[in-house]
Amino acid sequence: MPPPQSDVPLPVPRADAAEADERRLTALLTLAFLALLAGALLRYVLRHGDSGRLPWVVALSLVLAGTQLVRGGSARARRGRLGVVAVCWAVVVLLAPSFAWCAIPLVHTALRLLSVRAALAAITVLTALVVVAELRLADGFDPNLVLLPPVVAALATGVFLHLSRESARRGALIDDLVRTRRELAATERREGTLAERQRLSGEIHDTLAQGLSSQRMLLQAAERQWDHDPAVARAHVRTAAGIAAEGLAEARRLVHDLGPAGLSGGTDLGAALTALAARASHGGLTVRAEVHDETGAGPAILPDRVASALLRTAQGALANVREHARARTATLTLTLLDDLAFLDVADDGRGFVPDLAAAPRGPRGHGLPATRARLQQLGGTLAVESAPGEGTVLTARVPWHEPPGTAERERTFSPGPDEGPSS
Repeated sequence: MPPPQSDVPLPVPRADAAEADERRLTALLTLAFLALLAGALLRYVLRHGDSGRLPWVVALSLVLAGTQLVRGGSARARRGRLGVVAVCWAVVVLLAPSFAWCAIPLVHTALRLLSVRAALAAITVLTALVVVAELRLADGFDPNLVLLPPVVAALATGVFLHLSRESARRGALIDDLVRTRRELAATERREGTLAERQRLSGEIHDTLAQGLSSQRMLLQAAERQWDHDPAVARAHVRTAAGIAAEGLAEARRLVHDLGPAGLSGGTDLGAALTALAARASHGGLTVRAEVHDETGAGPAILPDRVASALLRTAQGALANVREHARARTATLTLTLLDDLAFLDVADDGRGFVPDLAAAPRGPRGHGLPATRARLQQLGGTLAVESAPGEGTVLTARVPWHEPPGTAERERTFSPGPDEGPSS
């Protein structure tokens, strides 16, 4: 199963949107400049059509319009065009003061293309020329003509710089968000990989490792009895061969979909437990399987995840019984209620003190913590009751109506302390 992936989409890169906004703003400033330029030229022609300055004014206006319509180029080329426009505008303002208000688009262009200090210096010069031009047009001294252009220029500059700083801060926040989400996605992938490794280790322990352990015990018993009781030894070898075939089926199933081989082909949990009991009954151990169904629908109603977890629990518990308990009988009891499934694994073996057996045991002692973790993923619990000489009862309790989102829940393992001997 692949590691869980984050389903939150990463923000779309802002380069294309920013370039589109830049093009629209450039077009707006160009149109504003050309409109003001046309209006000033028309006013001059209507009022001073017989002036000797008219050819110069028209020529400079055409140069200004042509320069403004040029697009593209490097930042240095754009700054060069701005310089040409500013010089031509200053000359035409000295010839015809009515061109003064064409400075408004130039202020914004200077702020966009120049550094802050250079832009402020250029705006100061432009504002001074506007004041001079307005005073030349006035019939007399008007204090508003002295105050209005600097105030407008100051407001436009202040708003522009404020918006620029806010945009830079928002850009930094978005970049940080993108970086954080990428790191979070990478962390989730790492955690998912680790969780999947732990889950697979539990699956392998409860299937292949337990089968190999049983084969080893059977083959050792066959070796001891081969000379004086060949029939029993051959029976042990046949049983070991059957367990090996079982392990091969489990390995192939793990490779395909990591489900228990006992549940393949539509087999329900009750039948799988009966078959498991029959296979585990050897070497002096008799195992029975019982199903108590209070739902009337049978074990086939259990979701695949619940049935798989309970079968794995039964396999691991019987492996512990064979290896540690020295029991003569064991019973697998599956109880189905309306919303809960219980699996009890009871044996009449030597028992143990759960608290004393809780210490970690190196590479061994993996079974109960992995079983508990597997059940906890489904909202279930695992309980172990035992005492020396009184056998052991292991009880797995799982709600078989899976809550919404269980299948997508991130798989994490938090194994509790080992409560008893475990292989």
